[in-house]
Amino acid sequence: MEKLLSNENNQLSSEEILGLLPHRYPFALVDKVIEHVPGQKATALKNVTINEPQFQGHFPERPLMPGVLIVESMAQVGGIIVTQMPDLPKGLFVFAGINNVKFRKPVVPGDQLVITCELLGIKRKRFGKVKGQVHVEGELVCEGELMFSLVD
Repeated sequence: MEKLLSNENNQLSSEEILGLLPHRYPFALVDKVIEHVPGQKATALKNVTINEPQFQGHFPERPLMPGVLIVESMAQVGGIIVTQMPDLPKGLFVFAGINNVKFRKPVVPGDQLVITCELLGIKRKRFGKVKGQVHVEGELVCEGELMFSLVD
């Protein structure tokens, strides 16, 4: 598989991310990959803005990023790791489980999520697990383990 890295710092632009992941607006939740060790880990950024559609209803008087979208952003960073592994089959990887997810602090418009995922393992080239952490300004706001499976 051809490497899709922007430069020697192993970064990926938003255009390159769109080439790797199937997600599109409003579910494209990774803006830039700032560090990538193929097959091992990735660190990415998600800029949270008031213009995002979820803030119209969650909540109009006090906008908070829904926890499920924070978890989805971790999953997308995990997906970037998996899509760059040449020995795995091509296809759609989806959630198979979510363990030990904890939300430590609210995420609000103006925050920048720093999302780090580390691949914990792959089984039978169809199932995998990543550990994810999300930080805002150096403070842990969410963490957990995410399992995925290849859909036929």
